[in-house]
Amino acid sequence: MAQRKVARKATKASGGLTPEERAALRETVRERKGPNDESAVLAAIAKMPPAERAVAKRVHDLVKAAAPGLTPKTWYGMPAYANTEGKVVCFFQDANKFKARYATLGFSDTASLDDGAMWPTSFALTKLTAAEEKRITDLVRRAAR
Repeated sequence: MAQRKVARKATKASGGLTPEERAALRETVRERKGPNDESAVLAAIAKMPPAERAVAKRVHDLVKAAAPGLTPKTWYGMPAYANTEGKVVCFFQDANKFKARYATLGFSDTASLDDGAMWPTSFALTKLTAAEEKRITDLVRRAAR
């Protein structure tokens, strides 16, 4: 019981955020203060574990080729790609970021992926094959329209 009370106090003191969420917010503050460009994206990718780093680098290359009009930047410390208005269209979140089971390729509400009344906005990504690369390329092209 005492452990539970201590855990609750720690959660309340931190605003109910996990350590990973607090770290992401600190990264956001750094992004707003300093340069936030492709070099920041490559630095974020370099910090990832090797297997995810390889996937993130390949996703980075695919996004740049599929939608050269999107600008690489970091978003909550994650590689992201913004439109000409500076709004994030898509992002890559490594599994380690929030201790998840898989990496995520996500799309914001700015992405033009509308398909009826319901459509996916994020995709679990564990490895890349030619099929996944083609799908990512197609999704990014649609999203960037």
